[in-house]
Amino acid sequence: QVQLVESGGGLVQAGGSLRLSCAASGGTSSLYTMGWFRQAPGKEREFVAAIGWSGERTYSPDSMKGRFTISRDNAKNTVHLQIDSLKPEDTAVYYCAARPPQYGPTSRSYTYDYWGQGTQVTVSA
Repeated sequence: QVQLVESGGGLVQAGGSLRLSCAASGGTSSLYTMGWFRQAPGKEREFVAAIGWSGERTYSPDSMKGRFTISRDNAKNTVHLQIDSLKPEDTAVYYCAARPPQYGPTSRSYTYDYWGQGTQVTVSA
């Protein structure tokens, strides 16, 4: 069983930056493929980025490239999501998720076995 706890969200002005963190514990959490998703009010959950267990492979949709950077520190069992040039449309609850390491980064949310509770990001205009 893997437990995930997100942190780092908050209220920020447009143009600012945030660094979200996801602390993983339990099992062999440092070996899991990790992903970040977000969900805005009234919208479906949206894939942001994912990273393989070694950190060498990352994947994100074109719409997220440039402003969103995923990274991990396996020594600290932590995954980060750096968000730059924040926009009001980035306002959402951001979730991290984990799936077994034999499966690489993917946008398919149903393939992730473990989810955190989420951290709120609010961007003011």
